[in-house]
Amino acid sequence: VQLQASGGGLVQPGGSLGLSCAASGRIIGINDMFWYHQAPGKQRELVALILSGGGTRYADSVKGRFTISRDTAKNTVYLQMSSLKPEDTAVYYCNAFIRSMIATREYWGQGTLVTVSS
Repeated sequence: VQLQASGGGLVQPGGSLGLSCAASGRIIGINDMFWYHQAPGKQRELVALILSGGGTRYADSVKGRFTISRDTAKNTVYLQMSSLKPEDTAVYYCNAFIRSMIATREYWGQGTLVTVSS
């Protein structure tokens, strides 16, 4: 089982960018899914989460600007980011608790860099 994130890049302040993260392997199901980010010199922080039932939560810093969603059939979680600010610059990581034939365990994606700059 692995998580593969994609969609990072360079965007101007005020712009939009979408991230995706797909789980692959012998998956029975996926519980909650998360997006974190880690800015240079700072600790990794939770950005958004989506529960298995579809409920969502956001960090105060991104409320109203970011939207997390998931496609259960594709085992994929998305993060749509808008009104981006320079302080959103970070490596973004997806995270999920995935049920396989062996066990339920936590997985991390490899991280994708988002740079907000003019």
